[in-house]
Amino acid sequence: MPITTCIFDAYGTLFDVAAAARQAASEPEFPHLQDSWAELASNWRLKQLQYTWLRAITNTHADFWDVTQDGLDWAMEAAGLAADAALRQRLLDLYWQLQAYPEVPAMLNTLKSAGMNTAILSNGSPAMLDGAVQSAGLGDVLDDVLSVESVGIFKPDARVYDLVGARFNCAREEVLFVSSNGWDAAGASGYGFVTAWVNRAGEPVDRLPWKPAHILPDLTTIPDLAKG
Repeated sequence: MPITTCIFDAYGTLFDVAAAARQAASEPEFPHLQDSWAELASNWRLKQLQYTWLRAITNTHADFWDVTQDGLDWAMEAAGLAADAALRQRLLDLYWQLQAYPEVPAMLNTLKSAGMNTAILSNGSPAMLDGAVQSAGLGDVLDDVLSVESVGIFKPDARVYDLVGARFNCAREEVLFVSSNGWDAAGASGYGFVTAWVNRAGEPVDRLPWKPAHILPDLTTIPDLAKG
């Protein structure tokens, strides 16, 4: 069955989640972050994801913005920066303005020119996602932005992936689902989507019951995969 619909995770896939810490570290107000921003960004992302999983399995859902703040607070304490209120606020402000990866606009434009449906499917709240999409200038090349808030549970719960078929009236086999998270690509594979894991860091494949159909270093070749 041909691909008709290309669905993208947002954070880490279209948007560079390390950009907030990298930008703050380049600013004169935060010279103490220059040597530690990468570890801070990594810990922030790790705890953000871990908290979504824990909230999903304990049925204690929260807005992704709350989870994002909790993850940052843990990462800042681990780095000895818990008392730096100005840095915390700056990092949170920058998270609403994350940069898209360089290849994203051209890739999405190519998909739209080929007549594909394109959308985001993300743990992010609608307000967060709208901020990121508008900041990156991607509104014209996305047909929709789907948030887990409409079902009240985080990925990889099947109810999240159900949102795609409900919105685009397509079979699972018609969907190319793209994520930078190996566990997300695996979960979507188990659900029945054709999947691509964007493995920018060259990490090992997660030991899960399902594996992504494709493993890519970036998003450049997504239009070729969609054409089949």
